[in-house]
Amino acid sequence: MTTATLFILLFGCMLLGMPIAIALGFSSIVTILLFSNDSLASITLKLFEALSGHYTLLAIPFFILSSAFLSTGGVAKRLIRFATAVVGHIKGGLAMASVLACMLFAAVSGSSPATVAAIGTIVIVGMVRSGYPKEFAAGVITNAGTLGILIPPSIVMLVYAAATEVSAARMFMAGFVPGLMMGLLLMLAIYVVARVKKLPSQPWPGLREIIGSGVSASGGILLIVIVLGSIYGGVASPTEAAAVSAVYAFLVAVIGYRDMGPLKETPWRKQNEGFGSLMVRNLWQVPLALGQSFAHPEVRKVVMDAAKVSIMLLFIIANAMLFAHVLTTERIPHQIAETIVQWGLSPWMFLIVVNILLLIAGNFMEPSAILLIMAPILFPIAMQLGIDPIHLGIIMVVNMEIGMLTPPVGLNLFVTAGITGESMGWVIKAVLPWMLLLLGFLMMITYIPEISLFLPNYLDKLQGYN
Repeated sequence: MTTATLFILLFGCMLLGMPIAIALGFSSIVTILLFSNDSLASITLKLFEALSGHYTLLAIPFFILSSAFLSTGGVAKRLIRFATAVVGHIKGGLAMASVLACMLFAAVSGSSPATVAAIGTIVIVGMVRSGYPKEFAAGVITNAGTLGILIPPSIVMLVYAAATEVSAARMFMAGFVPGLMMGLLLMLAIYVVARVKKLPSQPWPGLREIIGSGVSASGGILLIVIVLGSIYGGVASPTEAAAVSAVYAFLVAVIGYRDMGPLKETPWRKQNEGFGSLMVRNLWQVPLALGQSFAHPEVRKVVMDAAKVSIMLLFIIANAMLFAHVLTTERIPHQIAETIVQWGLSPWMFLIVVNILLLIAGNFMEPSAILLIMAPILFPIAMQLGIDPIHLGIIMVVNMEIGMLTPPVGLNLFVTAGITGESMGWVIKAVLPWMLLLLGFLMMITYIPEISLFLPNYLDKLQGYN
């Protein structure tokens, strides 16, 4: 009766158009009040504990703030310039450069919609001007943007780690190889299509441009080294690395690239000014700029936008944690796990069920909410069937990637529709051929666990030897 009431209330509220966070909280609170001895005060305490009890979740607002500074600043255009210099001369190279730029930006943002917005705003127009079909350009970028939640650091991976108590660092390690593989598969598919459709390529830019663009983009690329290097090297936890990334992104955008803040209109070099005096003048400007930047309208807007996104996401997480608390208290996941084990499902059959459930859920819910609802249910079953929890996490993340591309809640579809000015139906048609490639990739990830587990297991062996 308790289980039926919980899920009937949840899906009933969602069908009425209630926001997912409020639907989760409302169904949980009503179920607790009807079938439990807990008071309203204890419910408030559970909501507080949902966020304060998971140290890993603290990384989410920091990564969101870092992504906001890098998206607003000029990091995206510099990464695109570097990617174009590296692969733009290959057949279909501009589209391949767009995928490479998405991979690089994913490694500094942790967000799929942010990756599509930052990269797509620039490259879709550029690809169309260079002779690529607009539909082709939109489809490539919308799919490549999903790498934002697969290539670490990933906000979705942090949510899974908090929901299941697995290591966020190991999740990041497990996502690295699949992220690279997915990016390379997209680039290979682009090359094949480009040869068939005779799509244009850019002229060879020369080694000087590659080096120059690499130096120009080093501010963003260095963040990848700082965050992932500190986590994989055991120097910092994901939360500590996220805090460092937020500070670093602020310094890069305001002081380094000067794309926002009080130094935005300040010229780097005065007429006939030598390099020595240039450095002295700019060094003296840094403390003043830091002091002024916190009150600067552009910086304040970025911080405010990041705060709004963080509050929205954390509100969803808090209510989903309350929902998970009701599930755990009523032993619903354990009962489902026992039932499925009694059915005699093998691991590979169970993974088919997992993929079907998650693909359906991805049509209607936001990724973080799906993970926080489904992970407590699927996790105990996977443990009983001998499925590695890290492998299960990567499977769920790839499913969330596909969910970003499926209507009516596919966030990447809305971002691309806003960029291109086209209808949602047009965007879905553009995305569909590339999404089939992503579905094939999901099958690989599901049934070849070594793709996900190779790097974390290898690093564990290295640490064991030391």
